[in-house]
Amino acid sequence: MLLYLRLLKESFGFALNALRNNKLRTALSLLGVTIGIFSIIAILAAVDSLDQKIQEDLSGLDKNTMYITKFSFGPTDVPRWQRERYPQTGYDDYEFIRRNVPEIAACAFVIFGGNETIRYEGETVSGVNITPVTNEIYDIENLTLDKGRFYTESESVTGSPVIVLGYNLAESLFGTINPIGKQIRAYGRKLTVIGVLKKFGNNFGDSPDEKAWVPVNFVRRFQTGGVDGVPGAVIVKPEKGIDLGAFEQVLKQKFRNYRGLKADQPDDFFVNKLSGMTNMIDNILGTMNVMGWIISGFSLLVGGFGIANIMFVSVKERTHLIGIQKSLGAKNRFILLQFLFEAVILAVFGGLVGLVLVWITSIIASQFTGDFKFILSIPNMMLGFSLSTAIGLISGVIPAISASKLNPVEAIRTGM
Repeated sequence: MLLYLRLLKESFGFALNALRNNKLRTALSLLGVTIGIFSIIAILAAVDSLDQKIQEDLSGLDKNTMYITKFSFGPTDVPRWQRERYPQTGYDDYEFIRRNVPEIAACAFVIFGGNETIRYEGETVSGVNITPVTNEIYDIENLTLDKGRFYTESESVTGSPVIVLGYNLAESLFGTINPIGKQIRAYGRKLTVIGVLKKFGNNFGDSPDEKAWVPVNFVRRFQTGGVDGVPGAVIVKPEKGIDLGAFEQVLKQKFRNYRGLKADQPDDFFVNKLSGMTNMIDNILGTMNVMGWIISGFSLLVGGFGIANIMFVSVKERTHLIGIQKSLGAKNRFILLQFLFEAVILAVFGGLVGLVLVWITSIIASQFTGDFKFILSIPNMMLGFSLSTAIGLISGVIPAISASKLNPVEAIRTGM
């Protein structure tokens, strides 16, 4: 054991000498390993951080929630011309599903509204995403209030001119003033602020902090073209513990009957599940991971060739010394391990530099992305360290074998 420790110490000394004596050559050769490790770990860290952020943003939603609408939230085999003929999902569809489909925990109707301008006295906020939706959305999305309340079922049905604001939107309009009970103008009409949501933070998509909610029937009164001309969706949250497959089949069959579709006719609507969206997101993140590995793999390959080049040059430069060591009784395995240790140390050094660069980059990037934090996890750091070690072993094994097989007499003569 002491012999191997001494061998490790000597190899470390040789590696440091190689770094000091050939700074430029070593730096250029290790640059490939550094860039490769930096690329892989940076991509893994970014994907992990994005995945964690998405999971946090969707944690308040039931992944079994379904959106019934004429649009597909993901890839579909239905031709575009056929989809464009689908009827809009309207308020009547919502009422039918809510009353006739069993095992529903909550059901809401939402209109995909555009951006509007909101005014309060001298303050104006443009491009606000106002969502016209029934009151059940409060339970489906698990919204949390900071001040006031959400509108009731009665206010939702009658289309009362009330509005609930996101946290940042309320601050932009009212500052330190309590907004509850104040009147604002949106859609060219007056609405009374009855609630403000708690601060949510940035999320995957639009942040609730910048949005507003109004009763859908308030908008239906004046929406151009009526409800049939406005894109909408019925949001269904099934009861917990039920057979989701059977529930979806019942939902589709009842809705098909309601729309008068015959058995040989295809659906004229889509049932989009949040679980399907999360699976699609997982597939996208997985593809990003694979592409990152492929791109970074080329850098690692170049880095490996660089280290192999250093080791071959090192063997040539120290041929005389290897001959002397073998003439004094050094075994082949000691020569082999000596150069393997040196290759690994060089590769690990390049990998550590790459990890430090990722760590610094993650800290800097987190300062400019608000609530989105880049996470450099311990498993990813261990992966970077392991990859560096593997690159060193693979790159150094052939030069090390060639060094261990040198004839001591020929080696000494070559050095002379």
